[in-house]
Amino acid sequence: MSIPADLKYTASHEWIKTNADGTVTVGITAHAQDLLGDMVFVENPVVGRTLAAGEECAVVESVKAASDVYAPIAGVVVASNSEVESAPEAINQDAYAAWMFTIKPTDSADVAGLMDAAAYQALVESEAH
Repeated sequence: MSIPADLKYTASHEWIKTNADGTVTVGITAHAQDLLGDMVFVENPVVGRTLAAGEECAVVESVKAASDVYAPIAGVVVASNSEVESAPEAINQDAYAAWMFTIKPTDSADVAGLMDAAAYQALVESEAH
C-alpha cells in the first residue's frame, strides 16, 4: 500500500494536504477504503460549517459498513467535493485524488501535530496485528 510522503495523517485514517493558500484538503486513506470496500455513498460537511478538531463531520458508506469521517483540525469548511458525492467509487479508484472537503484552519500550526507517512505506516502495521 502506498502512503504518500507529502501528506499528513490521523489515527482515524484521514489524509490531509496543505495547500498553497493555507487551507487543508481532507480525504480518507487508501487503508480506510481498503477496509470499507466498495463505496456507495459520501456525505460531506456543508461549506461554512465550523469544525472542532476530532469532530464527526462527514460520512462514507460502503457495501460493508458506514463510517464517520472526522475533522483532523479545527477550522471552517471552505469547499466540498460534490463529485465524490455523486461518484463515491472515485475513492476506491484513488483515495488520495478523491478529496472530500477543504478547511481553512483556525490555527495552521495544528497540521504539524498530525502524523507523517512513517508514523501512519507504523499505525497501520500495528492495527494489522
